[in-house]
Amino acid sequence: MTFYLLLINAVGFAIMLYDKYLAKNNLWRIPEKTLFGIAAFGGSVGCLLGMYTARHKTRHKSFTLGIPAILAIQLLAVWFFTK
Repeated sequence: MTFYLLLINAVGFAIMLYDKYLAKNNLWRIPEKTLFGIAAFGGSVGCLLGMYTARHKTRHKSFTLGIPAILAIQLLAVWFFTK
């Protein structure tokens, strides 16, 4: 489980940086549903760190509210199921 979380968060971080690179170079972008999907499957911390490291998607309310909301739900689920 720890390896999976490290991997998915590394992917989340990298994909945010890569999408920023694509945006700056006017190349075909990664769909937003893919970015949210990675966050939903456990990569929310990596996506959040990638967002603010690359200053990417930080003007989009769906991301500035959505990614932290996904993280909060995940933390609540961990708390609930480990009680």
